[in-house]
Amino acid sequence: MMMSSNNMECSAKSKEEEEITKISLMRSLVETQDPSSKEVDDMTIRRFLRARELDVEKASSMFLKYLKWRRSFVPNGFISPSELTHEIQQNKMFLQGSDKKGRPTSVLLAARHFQHNGGLDEFKRFIVYIFDKILARMPPGQDKFIVIGDLEGWGYANCDIRAYLAALSLLQDYYPERLGKMFIVHAPYVFMAAWKIVHPFIDVKTRKKIVFVENKSLKSTLLEEIDESQLPEMYGGTLPLIPSQDS
Repeated sequence: MMMSSNNMECSAKSKEEEEITKISLMRSLVETQDPSSKEVDDMTIRRFLRARELDVEKASSMFLKYLKWRRSFVPNGFISPSELTHEIQQNKMFLQGSDKKGRPTSVLLAARHFQHNGGLDEFKRFIVYIFDKILARMPPGQDKFIVIGDLEGWGYANCDIRAYLAALSLLQDYYPERLGKMFIVHAPYVFMAAWKIVHPFIDVKTRKKIVFVENKSLKSTLLEEIDESQLPEMYGGTLPLIPSQDS
């Protein structure tokens, strides 16, 4: 049975009112426990609420852990490229353009990733550096981003399960409701062995945002979400790739 447009509008309005009420409740709760949360806007509070199905207690716990982590992991408020020597040398992450909804777009060339002397700690810093760079490009009213994960040329030498799980944990625990969609393109058959290990750690909401794209429909699939003027040249668009450190 189809819902009428009036009923859909009422349902959306009711959910919005519920969110407004719970944002207020959560704000009161977290500000009591961590006064620094007064500096955080309602959109951020709402993202944590949505990540926990509007459960104020669970969302508050998640948010307070985030504040504590942020102070510890990014004590200066930002991560400097000087802390990311090995990661930046790999030149694997690019930031340019946006999709049709205004969500910033990034491209990951996964075959350029190798384990290095900087270890997992430097990789984690790099992921936070990238996320923060993307968020700095976020237009007003938008809070999600798009990732194109390109696996062309990926092989066992690039496989780094600990790094994949670390990036996933950072995304899900500290940047909830930020990923709009992730397109995985040019995935070789050998990658599926790594994917089977990582997949159980991906929460249900995040799984729904990950799309494997077949080579034959690559350009048409990306053009559904991203205008040609905002799509990288390598996928049939007009934008050159811009390394993350230069964006």
